[in-house]
Amino acid sequence: MNNYIALLRAVNVGGTGKLPMADLRAMCESAGFQDVRTYIASGNVVLRSTSTAAQVKATLEASLARYAGKPVGVLLRTAAEMAAVLAANPFPKAAPNRVVAIFLDNAPPADTLATLSHRNGEEVVLGKREIYVHYGEGMADSKLKIPAAKSGTGRNMNTVSRLAAMAME
Repeated sequence: MNNYIALLRAVNVGGTGKLPMADLRAMCESAGFQDVRTYIASGNVVLRSTSTAAQVKATLEASLARYAGKPVGVLLRTAAEMAAVLAANPFPKAAPNRVVAIFLDNAPPADTLATLSHRNGEEVVLGKREIYVHYGEGMADSKLKIPAAKSGTGRNMNTVSRLAAMAME
């Protein structure tokens, strides 16, 4: 049995496209996943399955598409992979709510740093399948554009830490 963390892209916590976490838990349980738990209302779910990561991702994306009537991307990590993302944080002394890991399906493209625009003091470092961003002054006023992150989803280090801990329980 494997522990996985599923990170949903573009989950709206209110308004159009809303996905209540109770519905997400029920959807995961009806798909046969075990020990399903969600964390905060932004599309984070920890679950257990005997399926491969690719099978879990495909099952979740199909269920979410049926629910939402449109594709909803899912980025998946094992418990060990999420712990590694946390350990690899290149900004360990920064406030964890100002450091974001943008999760991708594959390694960031080699030209990722060259394609950044509207940078205003943000620090960006490439990870294995993540892009780490330190928003020194906070995210609220940032205009940073990262084309390589278009198909990814970001979580701050507080969330990454909590999800890693939940998946290890």
